[in-house]
Amino acid sequence: MEIKIGVRSVHREIIVETELSAEEVEQELRNALAADRGVFSVTDVKGRRVVVPVAALGFVEIGEDEQRPVGFGGTL
Repeated sequence: MEIKIGVRSVHREIIVETELSAEEVEQELRNALAADRGVFSVTDVKGRRVVVPVAALGFVEIGEDEQRPVGFGGTL
């Protein structure tokens, strides 16, 4: 699952590849938005944690759950 996070006053978005489902990411975001001075945090597939204060969030784009094909296209 790919997540793009836009941070206010930053020109590039943060792209995180996570093993969470779209529903789990959305729930984490809802919890962060509901908390006073909350932070949105997510762990990527390599175990790195990204933490963004909710006040600095511009947007969060949640990609679709999909399996990516492995290998090369074409025939031999």
